[in-house]
Amino acid sequence: MSQERRALVTGVTGQDGSYLVEHLLDQGYEVYGLVRRSSSANLDRLDGVLDRLNLVNGDLLDQSSLMSALKKARPHEVYNLAAQSFVPTSWSEPVFTAEATALGVLRLLEAIRAVAPEARFYQASTSEMFGKTAPPQSEQSPFHPRSPYGVAKVYGHWATVNYRESYGMYAVSGILFNHESPRRGREFVTRKVTRGVARIACGLEDELRLGNLEARRDWGYAGDYVRAMWLMLQQEEPCDYVIATGQTHSVRELCEVAFGCAGLDWERHVRVDEELLRPAEVDHLVGDPSRARAELGWEPEVGFEELIQGMVEADLEETRRGLRAQQGS
Repeated sequence: MSQERRALVTGVTGQDGSYLVEHLLDQGYEVYGLVRRSSSANLDRLDGVLDRLNLVNGDLLDQSSLMSALKKARPHEVYNLAAQSFVPTSWSEPVFTAEATALGVLRLLEAIRAVAPEARFYQASTSEMFGKTAPPQSEQSPFHPRSPYGVAKVYGHWATVNYRESYGMYAVSGILFNHESPRRGREFVTRKVTRGVARIACGLEDELRLGNLEARRDWGYAGDYVRAMWLMLQQEEPCDYVIATGQTHSVRELCEVAFGCAGLDWERHVRVDEELLRPAEVDHLVGDPSRARAELGWEPEVGFEELIQGMVEADLEETRRGLRAQQGS
């Protein structure tokens, strides 16, 4: 990969952003990461690559700032990973979710069209757009979102399709199913479970409160999924892809595996809290990644149990490190 390739990544401080930056740097890119000027962004996930990453100011709520960032980065590829992406928050902040997650995509597409029309654009779509649609969900499945977040993502997805078809832009959406890692935010259910296991194993807590244990998801490893993002922008023709493992597990199974990794019986510690149930539940998501396998040559490399075990081990190490620090102070 030539050193001349440049990429601009929004959402660079998040789980996906950090893995994508690492992958792009490994491919020889010059990488620019968009951060809000007013944000006290946590850069911890980028610790290993900050000295090789160019940070530029910009905000999905401010189109002029996006144009300035594009002029500075002069990217060949733009990856839009920024969003208000936590589903429960979208119920309490639906208008902000729409501004960032829906209209933010439109502002960025307009900025690219004005400043860098030859740049290839990747939009982070999501399985939450399917919502109530019967599984398995593929590129041909209809959308039936069940949260303000899912609704906003549908807007961003169709805006991307519209700009591709209307202006001839190389613009694609990756419809990614749930993808996790030790870098996942603590508010997401997988990390909530693995961190809860660590705290219970270390004697800091005794119970973990969760919502719907029967909800089923297609969980993969974030490091695998960013490879698919990059591959989508390397194809001759722009096309949308479902990225998933094709396997589904319930939150109950997640608990069983995670607590088992620490030698604990999950049923002794997990409590269902009805206040954590969604107003409209998404019961069953499982993707059909056939097109990605056939056309991108993409395959997930990390399985469900290996993923959860790695997350539990990372949270155990973090929790023990915190305890040692407390004892030493």
